[in-house]
Amino acid sequence: MSGARPTLRQYIGQLWSRRHFITTFATAKLTAQYSQAKLGQIWQIMTPLLNAIVYFFIFGVLLGTKKGVPDYVPFLVTGVFIWTYTSSSVTAGTRAISGNQGLVRALHFPRASLPLSLVLQQLQQLFFSMCALVVILVAFGQYPRFHWALAIPALICQSLFCAGISLIMARLGAKTPDIAQLMPFILRVWMYTSGVMWSVEKLAGSHEGIPSWVVMALRCQPAAVYIDMMRYALIDSFHANQLPPHVWALCLGWGLLFFAGGFVYFWRAEESYGRG
Repeated sequence: MSGARPTLRQYIGQLWSRRHFITTFATAKLTAQYSQAKLGQIWQIMTPLLNAIVYFFIFGVLLGTKKGVPDYVPFLVTGVFIWTYTSSSVTAGTRAISGNQGLVRALHFPRASLPLSLVLQQLQQLFFSMCALVVILVAFGQYPRFHWALAIPALICQSLFCAGISLIMARLGAKTPDIAQLMPFILRVWMYTSGVMWSVEKLAGSHEGIPSWVVMALRCQPAAVYIDMMRYALIDSFHANQLPPHVWALCLGWGLLFFAGGFVYFWRAEESYGRG
């Protein structure tokens, strides 16, 4: 059972002292994820790739969202892979405490280790997906260049955001386990409004009845910002004028806001995890 809540400074120190546990736990969870499948870790690449193929036929071919979007396959696959990192972090965070009650009740450790390790697991999963993404980009004429280096700071900012929202969902999921059943529906709506399969930037021109502030809100929300930043870094035909204003400030701002806010929000309930 958890004891009294440590101070924030003490809590950060406890987490740092358990950094090896966090990384080892993440790697073990990733390895075990497909341990029962015959293709094993190949599914780490195949799962997001198959999702991209499904979305291509449904949205790109049947619904025609690829019209007017240059390099649609790289555009789509990049969006799917980056979105998967965000959505998987949310889903994993929701069950971080409620799904590990035995561990939480048996051992004394900073509970933030669990959602943070699960985000690290999703980041490791993304690295496998990025290997497939590079192959797809090259196959469609997008060759490595210096501009690709912009993907690194964009990914760091996204990881801060994912860690923060995972911490928030971990606390919510610990108190209300049923929220895990609701999240797939929320994430589906969020995905459809994040420009994963279509261009948010072209929305204003194709739907004149939509207020400009709605379009700007869609362009500036965090999931869309991180997807578009990665597209800008990796795809030649995705230009700076397709990004929202002050995009780097948005990237860093969303990351720091959610990480700091999520960390404090989770820490404030530290002594309650594992009870009940």
